[in-house]
Amino acid sequence: MVRVLIADDDPNILELISLYIGNEGYQVVKAKDGQDAIEQLESERIDLAIIDLMMPKVDGYELCEEIRQYYKIPVLMVTAKGETKDKVKGFQLGTDDYVVKPFDPLEIVMRVKALLRRYQVEASNELKTRNVTMNTSKKEIQVDGERLTMPLKEFELLYTLASYPEQIFTRNQLIERIWGLDYEGDDRTIDVHIKRIRDKLSKSNAAISIKTVRGLGYKIEVFK
Repeated sequence: MVRVLIADDDPNILELISLYIGNEGYQVVKAKDGQDAIEQLESERIDLAIIDLMMPKVDGYELCEEIRQYYKIPVLMVTAKGETKDKVKGFQLGTDDYVVKPFDPLEIVMRVKALLRRYQVEASNELKTRNVTMNTSKKEIQVDGERLTMPLKEFELLYTLASYPEQIFTRNQLIERIWGLDYEGDDRTIDVHIKRIRDKLSKSNAAISIKTVRGLGYKIEVFK
């Protein structure tokens, strides 16, 4: 059974997240602050950590740094801080994803599932969706066993979307993940790359494509 560590000094939020995570069939390990979380990590097998940023004794930044130094597990940071500089610091210290309070508990569940799926993929170096296989170590795509050539940015864009099949990404989110926060170009570059990817997937008879969600962004589309 997947064991999820939830660290938050607010007992109400701790119980809320624990309830939704537990309802998904995951085993919950609770920690009332950062120091308690470190002790739980040392004594329990943990598969994923959900950590609050502002905690006494050891805050979320320090806890994330500790996890990255000693454990290879996904980290989801939950915080009231939504400024870019706070997110940048969190990602620099190794958090995998970021949710800003107030949040929908179902979003937490969705992100947990996506992170667990992604880490399983990274462990095997392969992501397979229908007849499309993506190898992360070789940066190679195959459709029905035939190699499909894509430049690195196109590969990373498709891989990001395919890793989170239920999630809609805005242009800005994709730029942050693939081009970086210091990217100063036109955000329409995403549209150009997606058009090229769609053309290549279509010509190779791939069972996936990229869907435009009007007014929101993009998500992976899997054909039945």
